[in-house]
Amino acid sequence: MKQFLLYMDFNTETIDKIIDFKTIKDQEKIDRLLRMDHLMYCNLGLDSTKRQKNKIKKNSRYIYRAISKINYEMGRRFLRHQDK
Repeated sequence: MKQFLLYMDFNTETIDKIIDFKTIKDQEKIDRLLRMDHLMYCNLGLDSTKRQKNKIKKNSRYIYRAISKINYEMGRRFLRHQDK
C-alpha cells in the first residue's frame, strides 16, 4: 500500500475495498483512509504541477465521501472544511 501512495497512483477501488472490509472496525477504516489522504498531501511538493494538485484534491474528496459512509458527521465536516 505504501508504494502505490508514494507515487500518488490513486485507485478508487482501494478506497472501496477499505470501506467494504468486514473484519476491521469502523474507526480502523477511517484511520486507514485518513492515512492515505495524509500521505497523498505529504508527497506533494513545490515541483508538483497544478494537475497533480487538483488530482489530489479530487481524491481527497472521494476519501471524505467514503468516510461519510461510515461516520456521516465526520465526513461532512471534512468536506465543508475543504470547501473553505
